[in-house]
Amino acid sequence: MESKTGVMEIEDAKHSELNRFGDLDRQQKLKRRVLLKLDLRILPILALLFLCSFLDRTNVGNAKIIGLEKSLGINDHQFDIGLTVFYLTYICSELPSNLILKKASPKLWLPFLTAVWGIITMCLGFVQNYGGFVAVRALLGVAEGGLLPGMVLYLSSFYRREDLALRIGLFYTAASLSGAFGGLLARGLAAIGPRGGLEGWRWILIIEGLLTFACGILSFLALPNSIDSASFLTAEEKDFGRERLIMDNPVQQMGTIAAEVDAFKWSEVRRGILDLQVWFSASAYFAILSGLYSFGLFLPTIIQNLQFAKDANEVQLWTVIPYAVAALITVAVAIVSDRLRLRGVVMLFTLPIAIVGYAVIANVKNPHIQYGMTFLMATGQFASVPCILVWLSNNSAGHYKRATTSALQLAIANCGGFVATFNYPKSDGPMFHRGHTIILGLLVFAWFMILCNVLYCAKINKDKRNGKYDRYVDCNDDRNPAFMMVL
Repeated sequence: MESKTGVMEIEDAKHSELNRFGDLDRQQKLKRRVLLKLDLRILPILALLFLCSFLDRTNVGNAKIIGLEKSLGINDHQFDIGLTVFYLTYICSELPSNLILKKASPKLWLPFLTAVWGIITMCLGFVQNYGGFVAVRALLGVAEGGLLPGMVLYLSSFYRREDLALRIGLFYTAASLSGAFGGLLARGLAAIGPRGGLEGWRWILIIEGLLTFACGILSFLALPNSIDSASFLTAEEKDFGRERLIMDNPVQQMGTIAAEVDAFKWSEVRRGILDLQVWFSASAYFAILSGLYSFGLFLPTIIQNLQFAKDANEVQLWTVIPYAVAALITVAVAIVSDRLRLRGVVMLFTLPIAIVGYAVIANVKNPHIQYGMTFLMATGQFASVPCILVWLSNNSAGHYKRATTSALQLAIANCGGFVATFNYPKSDGPMFHRGHTIILGLLVFAWFMILCNVLYCAKINKDKRNGKYDRYVDCNDDRNPAFMMVL
């Protein structure tokens, strides 16, 4: 009883800090103004970087159907090895990148990664053989690996827990839009070649790499390091934004959040690795990304095998519509998730959409119905991702534990790239029954992992209410009984 009283006193102290900004109506206006400024200045830049990342990760799928393999003299198996090497280096770079993000400065690190992989993508347009293809894909994975976990961690230093799903949903929508934009862009860039002695597929990689490099430079000029360094906020807005973040901490210490973000401890890394939530959500995300990466890499091939597009250029255009629809629904689901303050529960309703899509496309031969199912496949998977991306960040307090859980989840999840690489061989066309069935099984597995994590988080909350975490009442992390898990 005594600990619960102490928790209530902490919460009262936190909320009293905001009273100096005026009554509740004025605080709401100030909140909307701060969030709007952050949204307009940060989210478009992150969306642009993530769009570049997704484009540069999947543009080889577009290049493949217009001559990459023939030009390099490689077969399907060698192409798949190149993709596998990319995912291996991508995964290995995620956790180290997140742990050094704060020391390296987000304003420098995220743009640096972007500019580097832009240069590497351009190099991919000049490779001449299998060895060069594999080597450049390996370097691309090293450069790209730190971006997504870094952006999730970066956003958590500007937004409260209940604000994050929509914001991550908005920039992740760039991934689904990049599928639409990528098809159109590939169609246009392929028309450049052969020119300057380079085939059309090479121009796709060179121009997209150049655009990525330019976006990296732009992001360095535009991104702030923290709320305190955000020049577009007034002094009052910075103060208010800082206090809102403090309120998200389990314990307020000396009126700052410095205690959470400054001290690196290996014990926090270990605590993140051993958190059961990581393994539930990472397993589910692994299954979802197996489907998403398969979808991104092989949608052009799948549509080409439906044989209602007359040529490769028309195939590129048919890939646009499923991504565009998924983008709209992803944002809507993220809004609902934030309003309800629910993550896993929302996913229990979005994942079945994709499950139905894969179940039908694997067993129906009508090409028009199969194409219709690609809408469900894209929508169910893309709409689930903002919820699962933000879930661990919501339920982890302490900067380095949050950095560890976010990066470890993505490192495990991105192993789905290995599944995706070998999931749709040409020999399985035109139905690709085996590939669709594998993803169907993985998505069903993901649904059960999400259910397990929801029940596990509910148990933690129940234990906290029953006093089983009272010994952590002075901890400024997620073990504190005042820090309730988001379901």
